[in-house]
Amino acid sequence: MKSVYITGPNQIEWVEIEQPTAGPGEVLLKVKACGICGSDAHYAQMGGIPPNQGATPLGHEPAAEVVELGAGVEGLEVGDHVVIDTMRFSDGLLGSGGNQGALSPYIVVHDYQPGVQLRKISEEVPWEVAALNEPMAVALHAVNRSGVQVGDKVVIFGAGPIGLGALLSYRRKGAAHIVVIDVVPARLEKALQVGADAVINSASEDVAARLVELHGDGATMMARGVRPATDIYLDAAGVAVVPQQVAGMAKSGATLAIVAVHKRPVELNFDQLLVTELNIVFSMGYPTEIFEITDDIEANWEKYALIISDRIPFDRALEALELAATPGAADKVSVIFD
Repeated sequence: MKSVYITGPNQIEWVEIEQPTAGPGEVLLKVKACGICGSDAHYAQMGGIPPNQGATPLGHEPAAEVVELGAGVEGLEVGDHVVIDTMRFSDGLLGSGGNQGALSPYIVVHDYQPGVQLRKISEEVPWEVAALNEPMAVALHAVNRSGVQVGDKVVIFGAGPIGLGALLSYRRKGAAHIVVIDVVPARLEKALQVGADAVINSASEDVAARLVELHGDGATMMARGVRPATDIYLDAAGVAVVPQQVAGMAKSGATLAIVAVHKRPVELNFDQLLVTELNIVFSMGYPTEIFEITDDIEANWEKYALIISDRIPFDRALEALELAATPGAADKVSVIFD
C-alpha cells in the first residue's frame, strides 16, 4: 500500500509498504480521515524524527474504522468507528516518529488494551470531524493548564484550529466572556461563528484599549497603565509579540498559557512581569484529555466541523501537506480516504 513518508530534509514522498494484518491481541484499522498538523511541516524541515530520521511516516490526527480483530481482543467489533490516542502505540508515537503513520490506508494497533489506544465514536460524526479528536485534545489540555474557572474573562490569540478548539472548551468550562484575536478577517469571522463573544483584529485595533472596553479596567496602584481585567490569555499564535504584549498589559495575577510553538527565543521584560505577578504556564500534548474531548465532539460536531477549511482525497495527500504548510493558504486541512 502507499504511505506518506519524510525521506529527507524538506522531502515528503509516497513510499510502498506492506499492508498490515491483525495478529493475536491486535486491531487492524482502516484510516478514514487524517488531519494535517503544523508539526508535520516542522518534522519535514528536520528531515524526520530520530530514530527514524530520513524515513518517518506521517499522520497523527486520524479517525478510523475497525476492520479486523486479532485473537483475544475484546470490547470492539468490526465496523466500529474509533478515535485514537496516537501517543499510546507500543511501536512508537503514531505519525510522530513511530513505526507507523496515519497517512496510510491501514494501521495496526499492537498490544491492544481496552480504553487505552482506541475509543468508539458515534457513526453520526463525519470522519473528518472525528479526526479532530487529537488536536482538540491538545486544545483542551491547554485550557486545563490555564486553570480556567467559571466566570473568567478569556482572550485567545490565534484563530487557527487550536485557538478555535480552545474557544469551545473555554465555553464548556464556564468562561464568562471570550475574545479571539487574529490578523486575518476570515479567521475572526469564523471565531464568531464558533462562539466567540467578540473578536479583535490586532493589525488595525489597539488591543489593550479594546480589551479594557470589553473586560473592564484591571489597573491597580502597583500595576498601572492600560490593563484589561482579563483573567486568562492563551497564546495559540506562536509569534513573539503575543507574550510580550501580554506581559505589558496583564492585570495582577492574570495567567498566560502558551500552547503555540515558538520557533525563536522570546525576550520578556521581567521588570514588567514583577509588578503583575503574571502566571506563565506551558501546555504540550494531552496527558489525560484525548478521550475526554470525544463526548463534546459527538454532541456538537456541527460546530467543530466549522474548524475544517479543506477536505482533500488521500491520493492528493502530498498536495494537502503542501497546502497546510503554506502560510495563510488554509486553516485546517483534512485528508479523506475512500
